[in-house]
Parts: sequence; structure tokens; C-alpha cells
Amino acid sequence: MTTTGTPHPTRTSRSPHTALTLAATLLTATVALYIALVALGNITDFDSNQQFVRHVLAMDTTFKDEDLMWRAITSKGLQDTAYVAIIVWETLAAFVLIAATWLWVRRDLEQARRISTYGLLMLMLLFGAGFIAIGGEWFAMWQSDDWNGLDAATRVFTLSGVVLLVIHLPARTASSAEDRPSAE
Repeated sequence: MTTTGTPHPTRTSRSPHTALTLAATLLTATVALYIALVALGNITDFDSNQQFVRHVLAMDTTFKDEDLMWRAITSKGLQDTAYVAIIVWETLAAFVLIAATWLWVRRDLEQARRISTYGLLMLMLLFGAGFIAIGGEWFAMWQSDDWNGLDAATRVFTLSGVVLLVIHLPARTASSAEDRPSAE
């Protein structure tokens, strides 16, 4: 028996796009959840990471090299201002990524991709420029055995970068798969 007409669409013709959208949605949601919990933790347990920021900026657990110690910020007011700014930035990034997740769920792909990019870049700026570059190098956080957040910052920076790459992968469509030459 033969059939005529258009072939029945298979699930695989749509799955690359659907799978990529699902991956983008879940990865964006994961990062949104993570940074929302970080911000919430910093707000509800203010003192724990306040001490971290104070020690990093004061450089009081580094090697105390006199050529570097002039960089130290010992004013508790400036230290606390920096900490509050970090919490505000984390909170804003969380809201941006939550909004992006909602856009992914609604399948507003162009807007979701754009808003996700903003939120992920906010995190990469905070953890890359803020913690890795400024905290790690300028304030010599890498020298501290007690107050070294470079591993955690690198994890968040890397995760955000991977998610950023995934959300910008080109979606394969059925027509683009048909346009490719066969391997015969």
C-alpha cells in the first residue's frame, strides 16, 4: 500500500528546536534559582558574608605585603556599602533571570534570549570582574586561606558562561536539516 501527500511529521523533526528551548529554559531557571537563593541568604544571614567582604577588602588575612596593603579598604562603612551593592546586584540579576525564565516558558524566544543574556552578563560581571579580578587580584583574595571565594566565583562565572553559550546556539529547523547535503 502506498501513501501520497505530505509525509507525516516525526517527533525528531521538531526535537532539536524543542530540546534546545527546553535546555535554555531549564538552565536559565537553574541559574535564576541559584542567584535568588544566594541573594536571599545574604539578606537573611547578612552577617556571614558581610564578614567575608570585610576581610577581603581589609586584606587582613593575606600575606600583608607592604607593596599591596595600600589597596586595603578598612572603613567598615565602605565595606558594608560594597556588600549591600553586591546584594542589590545579585537580587536584580535574580529578577532578570526569573523574568527570562518566564519568557522561555511562554516561548517568546527572542525576548527570552535577550533578557537571559542581560541577567547572565550581570552575573559574569559580578563574579568575573568583581570577585575574580577585583577581589582575587586587586585585593589579593587568593592569598587568604580563610576568606578565598575564587573557587565559588569561578563556578558561577563558568556556569553563567555555559548557559549564555547554550541560549545562543542556533536552533536547527526541519528545513535547515533538509537543505544539508546527504552523506551518500
